[in-house]
Amino acid sequence: MNKESERLIDEIDLKLEAPVEEPMRQYYFIKKCRSYVQKISEELGRPLTAAVVTFGCQMNARDSEKLTGILEKIGYTMIDQEEKADFVIYNTCTVRENANQRVYGRLGQLNRIKRRNPHMLIGLCGCMMQEPHVVEKLKKSYRFVDLIFGTHNIYKFAEVLATRFESERMVIDIWKDTDRIVEDLPSERKYSFKSGVNIMFGCNNFCSYCIVPYVRGRERSRNPRDIIREIETLVADGVKEVMLLGQNVNSYGKTLEEPMTFAELLQEVEKIDGLERIRFMTSHPKDLSDELIEVMRTSKKICHHLHLPVQSGSTEILKKMNRRYTKEQYLELVRKIREAVPDISLTTDIIVGFPQETEEDFEETLDVVRKVRYDSAFTFIYSKRTGTPAAVMEGQIPEDVVKDRFDRLLKEVQTIASEECAKHEGTVQTALVEQVNEHDPSLVTGRLSNNLLVHFPGTKDQIGELIDVKLLTCKGFYYIGEAVEK
Repeated sequence: MNKESERLIDEIDLKLEAPVEEPMRQYYFIKKCRSYVQKISEELGRPLTAAVVTFGCQMNARDSEKLTGILEKIGYTMIDQEEKADFVIYNTCTVRENANQRVYGRLGQLNRIKRRNPHMLIGLCGCMMQEPHVVEKLKKSYRFVDLIFGTHNIYKFAEVLATRFESERMVIDIWKDTDRIVEDLPSERKYSFKSGVNIMFGCNNFCSYCIVPYVRGRERSRNPRDIIREIETLVADGVKEVMLLGQNVNSYGKTLEEPMTFAELLQEVEKIDGLERIRFMTSHPKDLSDELIEVMRTSKKICHHLHLPVQSGSTEILKKMNRRYTKEQYLELVRKIREAVPDISLTTDIIVGFPQETEEDFEETLDVVRKVRYDSAFTFIYSKRTGTPAAVMEGQIPEDVVKDRFDRLLKEVQTIASEECAKHEGTVQTALVEQVNEHDPSLVTGRLSNNLLVHFPGTKDQIGELIDVKLLTCKGFYYIGEAVEK
């Protein structure tokens, strides 16, 4: 892709009008931005640097890889320290109100740096930018921000940046919604051996506590041929594991001209030679089909890990959340999954303190945790999200009650997770080595099929390799192990 994109850029004549068709239009603006960056770089006598800071989910992380790929093509050198960068982009999340406050705080710090570095650019994109009141606040109180764009037109990043170079004023380009999916733009992966792959965008579920459908738009699925082609290219470039990404992967294919189920897509991905592992995020329980369970049972490549957010164990609360399944249906789904894949690792999301949650409702949640026995759980205290139905519901729960329930839930989750982890002591499992251990350079850190980490003696040249490891000791949420000779 790198060589091909360079060839496309080389062939572009900036004296001509920008092409109408994508992605060639964006390659035109990449080349245009490159000329501006070269000029500034020559004036300063050094390369220009850029930092992309990601807030939020795997979808955002994948978007940031695309931003990074475009920035590198334009001519920026990527660095990690935002305070030293000539161009800082915040790829924002807005799932919780405090995520917004973090961004405002960081912007205040950048403003001070920008005063000392007048050619510095600051860009904001992502979910937070899809909220009209946020954009109004930025226009009014954060005039030093240079460009603002949202989730729907991230592919237009180079074009938006070119407009900023030419106008030298704040550029705002926010789309309310889109049905566009633009393929074949540059991307720079964080890891050489694994990658996220978007299979769909948006969400149609409208859970009453969640802002995502309002900021990510309606569901739209990528063409399966484009997905397969992308994964084949990644595998040819050394990728061994892919994570298929979507707000609700189980709804994949419904918007295609020729509908295709998520299970059918997985079967096609399975056929790709050289691909070793397949993961996916996130599964909504209401759409998880028997067909998908069967594909997981027979697959040689799908990892034995499933993230299946329950949110609450109370059918009454689930109804108020607009989750569209009952406690009983969820437990029956878990039974079917465990019957098909006995060694499956199940993880989940749980919200405590949703409006009108009673002690009995909370006990139902604890009951689900005890029956399912999750390997881990992301536990959240409910926080009002302006713009969602739940934010205006009566019966908001007092803070002290919520904290007490949260602490009890966390204790239960951690106890069970530790017991489940210990069951695997002494077994040999395959780990994909991801990095040299951060605390002990004589160890490497690998990820097992069940998504848990294992630390074991190894060397840097093993990164990206699949290695059989004996799990010696469980430490609650990870293992200490040793490599096993084949």
